[in-house]
This record gives sequence, structure tokens and C-alpha cells, in this order.
Amino acid sequence: MRLILLGPPGAGKGTQAKFLVERLQIPQISTGDMLRAAVKDGTPLGRDAKQYMDRGALVPDEIIIGLVRERLQRPDCARGYILDGFPRTVTQAEALGKTLEALHASLDHVVSLEVPTEDLVLRIAGRRTCRNCGAMYHVRFSPSQTDGRCDACGGPTYQREDDREETVRRRLAVYADQTAPLISLYEAQGLLRRVPGTGEIGEIFHRITTALGA
Repeated sequence: MRLILLGPPGAGKGTQAKFLVERLQIPQISTGDMLRAAVKDGTPLGRDAKQYMDRGALVPDEIIIGLVRERLQRPDCARGYILDGFPRTVTQAEALGKTLEALHASLDHVVSLEVPTEDLVLRIAGRRTCRNCGAMYHVRFSPSQTDGRCDACGGPTYQREDDREETVRRRLAVYADQTAPLISLYEAQGLLRRVPGTGEIGEIFHRITTALGA
């Protein structure tokens, strides 16, 4: 099964993708994870991408498309995959379509997780990350036992630049402007599955699997 998970930042795409990986036994392909790894490693790609990520802007298409095209050709994608965070623009969607055509493949479903804007701001702006081990916390929903310290390794926690409220609101505005049109595009193709992204994680997962018939 070849899937796309659509939804604004903070909608829970990454969390739900991990559940789907277990259920469907196919890999999750997260452009966000690939980009953050490149930034952490200080690669040329990472340095270029960081300039965009820090101000809440989209990383240029040519960088993202190249990463995804290479990834889809790996052996573990033969049975399917879950695209998380890609495509984000109509241009990327068109490039994905051409890539799939070249690989003699096609999409099965596009899941759109839908969450109110203020819920998204609360979810993202409350995130805290350990500087040492990368463990994630939330000041309201899953705080560390000691404020400012990681439970796992004792390292300091901090708010990533792209998790600050002003950056979050810019990211959401970018999504509305450039990514939301994909919903209409895939709906017209008969691939879109709208899923409310509020409530308990397990409840949301059940909605997704029901929509997929999985």
C-alpha cells in the first residue's frame, strides 16, 4: 500500500505513521526526519535547509524531491510506503507523480488529518527537546519530571526555533497557502480520505485504518 499523510504541522502525522508502519509492515518516509538528520550532521544539504527551517519556510523543492526520489528506489519500498511530510506543494505532487510513473507505481490513498489551528499552536509551541539525546517532551501533555531536564539522560531541554509560537503561526500560514491545495488535487483524483485529527491517539488511528480498509 502506497500512502501519503497530509496535514498541517502538529497534526500528528509522524505519530500515526509509526502505528501504520506496525500495522502495514511498510516503511515511513519522513522528509522532516531526513532534513533534521542532514542539519544535525552539518551536510551541505543540511546547512542550506536550516536557513529555511529556522524561519518556518518550506525547503526548496529540488532538495526535497531529490531526497524522496532516491528513497523510493530502495528495496524496502517494494511493498509500499507511507509518505509523511511530502508532497507539500502542487509542484512536489507533480514531481512525485512523474517519479511513480517512472517506477511503474501509483498511490492508493491520501489521508488528510484535520485539526483546528489553535490546537496545533498549543501542540507545537509546547514541545521541548533534549539537547543531548533528542528525547521529546511537552510542557502540558508530557512534561519531564524535572523542568528543563531530560528524564532519560539528564540533559537540558529546549524549545526548537521552529517550535516557537511566532514561527509556528508562519508555518501554518505557509501550509494553508501552499499545501492545502493538495487536498483539492487528490480529492479530484478520488484518493483523499479526510480524518479528524483530534481526540485520543488510538481513536485517530482507528479512524485512519477504517478509512483505508486496513
